[in-house]
Amino acid sequence: MNFIYMDNGATSFPKAPGVSAAMCQYIEHIGGTIGRGSYEKAFETHRIVLETREKIATLFNFDDPNHVVFTKNITESLNILIKGLLSEGDHVIISPIEHNAVMRPLASLRPKEVTVSKAQCDAEGNLILDSILPLIQSNTKLILMTHASNVCGTVLDLVSVGKIAKAHGLFFIIDAAQTAGIVDIDFTALGADAIAFTGHKALLGPQGTGGFVITPELAKLVAPLMEGGTGSDSDSEKQPAYMPDKFESGTPNTVGLFGLHAALCHLEDVGIETHRHREQAHTQAFIEGLKDLPHVRIVGRTNLMSRTAVISLDFLGKDNAEIAWQLEKKFGIQVRVGMHCAPSAHQTLGTFPQGTVRFSFSPFTTDLEVSTAIQAVRALA
Repeated sequence: MNFIYMDNGATSFPKAPGVSAAMCQYIEHIGGTIGRGSYEKAFETHRIVLETREKIATLFNFDDPNHVVFTKNITESLNILIKGLLSEGDHVIISPIEHNAVMRPLASLRPKEVTVSKAQCDAEGNLILDSILPLIQSNTKLILMTHASNVCGTVLDLVSVGKIAKAHGLFFIIDAAQTAGIVDIDFTALGADAIAFTGHKALLGPQGTGGFVITPELAKLVAPLMEGGTGSDSDSEKQPAYMPDKFESGTPNTVGLFGLHAALCHLEDVGIETHRHREQAHTQAFIEGLKDLPHVRIVGRTNLMSRTAVISLDFLGKDNAEIAWQLEKKFGIQVRVGMHCAPSAHQTLGTFPQGTVRFSFSPFTTDLEVSTAIQAVRALA
């Protein structure tokens, strides 16, 4: 049986053309690591990593590549930003549809009396902006929100949130796990102080890559999550304070960054709009093909306005896990089922505790695969 991969919200597959070749090139012919050698291959490694920073900065309309920090994933990025910024007694405002990459680090700070308030979203995952202002307190330091839900695909109006943050002197951090590479992200227009990203989803790069883009002002205030060798200031036992070394201790995932570099080159060549157009066409076809089913609820928006190609279904009166199993066994369709690491989102969207069957497309998903998925859902419903 041929398999149809529809779990791109978790990680993209296949990766962008050239990613595997770039990673093999590094492993088989280069091998040097950044900052740990003064020979030709080490310089070549440094060049590729620097170019990758520059491409990320360009992608986010950010003007300083030295303030692009690489981590092994967006969860690490969010942990650095959350735990490195917040102090005892601070207050944070979040959306109610956050991923556990935000919820769990915040929960771990409860012993420090860091408190959290949730703004409101409607049943489609749309942020209710008027719910934010009443939550602001004298000790509020940060607004932290996802750019788009990993459960229902709704894109939040973060431009408006950024204006609220700036008007009240609050830091604003964005989780762009579901949008980087498929939605235009303008760091300045969003009013962000930091944006965390991952390389293995819509950027179409390898797993084990991610990072964050951060303003110089916020970078000075965030403490590093760990210290160690950076390949710089090796005569000192103190962690460098300059960027990006402050946050990049230890040998990086250089082979992954070579793959991410290739993925970003592909994205530049093709263009985000081209990929987004393909995904939107698949999303529209999928939703239209299922809207009339009485026992299947499409969670979130049923149009293309402010949404990604992540579509959750709730099979009313049936076991969603059983449906997901049958999708693969009978039709070869691979999806994700359950909580998707976002229980707060499911509580907001009315799909807790049963979770959802989540389909998520990529630019490489075909019309035939979408048509097959529609037929499969209709057969199982």
